[in-house]
Amino acid sequence: MSNVFSFTGTIGRDAEVRSTPNGQSVLNVTVANNTGFGDRQKTLWIRVALWGKRAEGSFPSYLKKGQQVFVSGELSQNEYQQDGTTRTSLELNASVLDLVGGKRADQNAPMQQPQAQQNYQQPQQAAPQPTQQTQQQGYGSNDSYDDVPF
Repeated sequence: MSNVFSFTGTIGRDAEVRSTPNGQSVLNVTVANNTGFGDRQKTLWIRVALWGKRAEGSFPSYLKKGQQVFVSGELSQNEYQQDGTTRTSLELNASVLDLVGGKRADQNAPMQQPQAQQNYQQPQQAAPQPTQQTQQQGYGSNDSYDDVPF
């Protein structure tokens, strides 16, 4: 692949998964990328397509509006006519589509975790106390951590 375009952006609407007539899955999502700053800031809207097995499974359920993503793939520019004017759209055939950052606070649908992970708590263990045998070997009673330089 000689034409590689990589960027981070924000999903503009929830991902859609469709199948082609020959049975191949394709995931479509629109991602916004802000360029510039101040009064000259622009938003580029890029249509992203992810093909094959990567478009299937539970991954599309995480691609919701407002989620930040990293996308990399082959970029193409298409022109079309609408209301007598020529318009341009950017489309990216993704080879990489990764989630970036956490979930937004105002996102309506919470991401579900497996039940076992939701209720998991780290067991607390007490630090082992030096025994008489370790004190006889020179451990414990003579150690002073006050002189450690860090």
